[in-house]
Amino acid sequence: QVQVVESGGGLVQAGGSLRLSCAASGSIFSINAMNWYRQVLGKQREWVAQITRGGTTDYADSVKGRFTISGDNAKNTVYLQMNSLNPEDTAVYYCNAAIRTGVVSTTRYYWGQGTQVTVSS
Repeated sequence: QVQVVESGGGLVQAGGSLRLSCAASGSIFSINAMNWYRQVLGKQREWVAQITRGGTTDYADSVKGRFTISGDNAKNTVYLQMNSLNPEDTAVYYCNAAIRTGVVSTTRYYWGQGTQVTVSS
């Protein structure tokens, strides 16, 4: 059993900041990468950022320079620092973890339940 839990969402004014957290727990052998996605009601889920086990990061163009993803391998936790937020960032933010549960297991992808971020103008 693997659980992925996001936290840290909320309501913030335009120009403000929020920090999201995502913690993976359970039968984890290794985590290859963790990603943040976001979804607006009625629209497709959009990839936001990724951090690999080795610390390599990548960002969607829409958030580059404003968002920073970081991780703590010892805690199986990833963070998303979001600065200079604007109303277009309003969405439910989801964490996705690429996890192996055993030495011979394949990588599976686990989703959290999401956390709402609302940016008011």
